[in-house]
Amino acid sequence: MKRRKFIGLLGGVVASWPLTARAQQTRMPAIGFLRSSSSAPSQFLATAFREGLKEQGFVEGQNVQIEYRYADDEKERLQHMATDLLARPLAVIVADTIAAIQIKAAATTVPLIFASGGDPVAAGLVTSLNRPGGNVTGVVFFSTLLGAKRLELLRWVVPNAAMIGMLTSRTSPNVEAERGDVEAAALAVGQQLTVIDANREDELDTAFAAFIRSGTRALLIGSGTLLTTNRARIIALASRHALPAIYPLREEALEGGMMSYGASVADAYRQAGIYAGRILKGERAADLPVMRSSKFEFVLNLGTTKALGIDIPPALLALVDEVIE
Repeated sequence: MKRRKFIGLLGGVVASWPLTARAQQTRMPAIGFLRSSSSAPSQFLATAFREGLKEQGFVEGQNVQIEYRYADDEKERLQHMATDLLARPLAVIVADTIAAIQIKAAATTVPLIFASGGDPVAAGLVTSLNRPGGNVTGVVFFSTLLGAKRLELLRWVVPNAAMIGMLTSRTSPNVEAERGDVEAAALAVGQQLTVIDANREDELDTAFAAFIRSGTRALLIGSGTLLTTNRARIIALASRHALPAIYPLREEALEGGMMSYGASVADAYRQAGIYAGRILKGERAADLPVMRSSKFEFVLNLGTTKALGIDIPPALLALVDEVIE
């Protein structure tokens, strides 16, 4: 068969395909995945999100597309990315707290799923957890409300620390609630506490220097995307200054932090993936109550405690969910 005749025949075959079959190939639903932080430290969350989608029968590249956007903790960049996503024909958008607050006002029709460590009602994302209404729902893991428990665990490990420091970031919309929770807990037990903010990456070294000058002997790391994004640097600074520290995320203990206590953020993103899949199947965001993460993790890095010369009380060790040797 001559080449010209073959091409003409092929074109006739394609033209004869049912319109619905061709439409299915070009109309794969797309999801926007927007985070205010940078890409590399957030990959475990993207992986967990895809796992949740898979539980609902959606696999990236096969029957769903995902548009990833990471703003690197830059406000203007986040605004630009939010505008770009809203201009696309997306079936749903998934975002962290900061990104969800940024995009909510403009995302009046596309379903929006947030993953939040604070109070989404106080942040203005929804009016109720049980009846979110509108086009917004999500998963909340209440990381900012666990500060008092982290302080208790830290004092158990370092009982003679006259001064405990708390590192926070005002880039987090939940910083006041978290700080107030820890300050109230410290006051109740007579613990001296110094709180220092780091609102940019280049302020972390300055913050640690200030902790050392204040006589800080142990450190509580606050929540928020800026601190999470820069966790490797924070862990290194705590090690350099020999400061025992407790963190909100399991991943921080895995990467060398002394210990962590908090809800599983990875599990929250898996649940967000499940919600995204349910919306793709036809459910409405307004009918999906905000999920509360129920998986909490207390992780201890024994290698770090040994390097710091700390002996963990057996009673505390019995409470640990995971030990990193």
